[in-house]
Amino acid sequence: HCHTRNTLSINFTLSSTTMIASSVFRMAGRSLAATGSRRAFSVAAASAVKGDNARKAFMVTAGLLAVATLQQQREEKTHNLFGGNKVEKAIKATEEKFGTYWPRNIMILFGPPGAGKGTHGPKIVDLLGIPQLSTGDMLREAVSAGTEVGKKAEAIMKAGGLVSDDIVIGIIRDRIHEPDCKFGFILDGFPRTLAQAKALDKMLSAEGACVTKVVELEVPDAVLEERITGRWVDKASGRSYHVKYAPPKSMKLGKDGKPIPETMKDDITGDLLMQRKDDTAGALIKRLKGYHGETVPILDHYRPHGIVRAVNANQGMDGVWGEILAALQRKA
Repeated sequence: HCHTRNTLSINFTLSSTTMIASSVFRMAGRSLAATGSRRAFSVAAASAVKGDNARKAFMVTAGLLAVATLQQQREEKTHNLFGGNKVEKAIKATEEKFGTYWPRNIMILFGPPGAGKGTHGPKIVDLLGIPQLSTGDMLREAVSAGTEVGKKAEAIMKAGGLVSDDIVIGIIRDRIHEPDCKFGFILDGFPRTLAQAKALDKMLSAEGACVTKVVELEVPDAVLEERITGRWVDKASGRSYHVKYAPPKSMKLGKDGKPIPETMKDDITGDLLMQRKDDTAGALIKRLKGYHGETVPILDHYRPHGIVRAVNANQGMDGVWGEILAALQRKA
């Protein structure tokens, strides 16, 4: 009998609370329907609800259900109002139109060894949604895929020769026809000479395109030595670390203050990092001489077109990124 009385009491309480909640949330619901605002619902419900915590808890739960139901109905009406799939098709059609008729965003990223191309290049890729193309990677992919140009390159490399500019241009031509390059791409490590720049322009012209932006990361030569000699990289991913500016989490220093090689591991995979053979002070001098001698004529070649932008890369990463963003804007 006691259980029966408790059950009847609970049922009566729930029934009474349901009736109260129904009245309360009808008023709150009207406020939500009129304004579309969750805040309006909360204010209306709070002003109407008075009583014990149990009743409030019940009403909050019922209120959330009411809000969810009303919002779903509103979203369905909006979806139907704007045509649902028609909107998606319209967006796709706009993308196709943009990819077909608007100029592609073709960018060249310049910078001496250690300027930060490996740090900021991927960020530009994420921002613009276009791929960063490395000539070395494209060459290996073409050889692996067994393309006509890749076979020519493989034969030359096996014979110990240097791949000609024509072959490199052919590899780039094949690569930029892939879907991910539809809206543009970033060239990294090419062109390296004025002759290559002119050959690139000729190829792009035949495609109805042209270079739209040239960004140079500027760092004094004296600063680069510290950056280069302290650099460690993950061979598989290309992730770059620095013993001073961006050390791996696993790094430990020896008594001489230098990092212990066995402790230099990639933060993500745990694989051992490596130092490139040419990341030495002696090799840097030769590389910088070649860079300045080859790059200046390329910049002078594109500067009359008003597309060359210099970025001060001798500052904090946030500052460098801010200047890159400004350089990428059309008004820049």
